[in-house]
Amino acid sequence: MSSGDTPAVARRKVRLAIKDARLRKGDTQSQVAEAMEWSLSKVMRIESGEVTISQNDLRPLLAYLGVKDRKTIEDLVQAAKASKQRRQWWDDKRYHGLLTPAMRQLISFEAEATAIRSFAPAVLPGWLQTEAFARAIISPFAHELTEAEIDARAAIRTVRREMIRQRDPRPEVFAVLDESVLLRKFGGSKTSREQFAEIGKMIAEGWVHIRIHPLESPFSPFGHYDLLYLSPDQNSHAVLYRESGTVDEIVDDPIRIARHREAWDHLWNAAIDEKESAARIAAAAESPAAADADKRPADQGSPD
Repeated sequence: MSSGDTPAVARRKVRLAIKDARLRKGDTQSQVAEAMEWSLSKVMRIESGEVTISQNDLRPLLAYLGVKDRKTIEDLVQAAKASKQRRQWWDDKRYHGLLTPAMRQLISFEAEATAIRSFAPAVLPGWLQTEAFARAIISPFAHELTEAEIDARAAIRTVRREMIRQRDPRPEVFAVLDESVLLRKFGGSKTSREQFAEIGKMIAEGWVHIRIHPLESPFSPFGHYDLLYLSPDQNSHAVLYRESGTVDEIVDDPIRIARHREAWDHLWNAAIDEKESAARIAAAAESPAAADADKRPADQGSPD
C-alpha cells in the first residue's frame, strides 16, 4: 500500500481492510460498535466509505480485530492519512465544477488501479480518446453542457491517458471494442485516422491490449463500462464506472461488479484475437474510406 494513494483509493483500502478483518474475526458491525464503544452508524459509515477514520480510532480498532502485522498497520495508518488529503491534479481550478463527482472518482481510481478492463459498445473508452476525437463525441451534447464543460471533458481524456502511461509500473489495461466502433467516424477523416493511429501506438508500446467484438456476435446487455481493480484481481477490490451520454456513476456493489466482469470475460474470450484486432485498428488508421466521413451529417461529429 503506497502512502501516495489518492484520497478515494486510500479511503477504500482502509475500509476494505477493516471489513475483511471484521469478517475474519466473525464479528457483526454491532459487535464491533459495542466493543469499541462507538455507535453502530459510525461503524457502518466507516465500512461504507462515507467517512474517514482517524489514526487514533484506527489503531485500537485494528488491535481489536486482530490485525497484528506491523507493516500492515503502518500501511493502513498512512492510507488513513492520505484519505484526508484533498487536492490532486484534477482539483486544479481549471476543472472546478466541470467534472462530475463520478468522473473525479474514476480519475482517482485510475491513478492507483493495478488493472483496468473496459467494454465499449458504441464509442471508444474515454482513456483511449484523443482530445479532437473526444470533442467530436461530446460536442453534440452542447445543449446540455457548457462550452467550458466540453473543453474540460475533452482535454481531461488526454491527461488521463498520459497519467496511466507514465505510471511505473503501469496497470494491466484491456479493452473490448465492438466492431462498430471502428466503422463509426467522428470528427472527420483526419481526426479518425489520428485517433486509431494513437491506439496503434499504445498497442505497440505493449501496455494496452485490445480485442474486437465482431458484429455477428451477440450484443452485450450492458452499455459502456470500466472495471478498475485496486489490488488483487478480485471483484471485492474493484469498482465499476458506467456512463451513458452525460450521465455517469461509480458502482461499488460486488454483486453488480461480478456480473459485469462475467460479461466482460465472455466478450473477451469470444472476440477476435489481439493480433487480428491490432491489424484492423491499423487499417482504420490508414483507410481511404475515412475521407468520406467529412461528407457525413453534422451529428456524426464536428469536422476538423
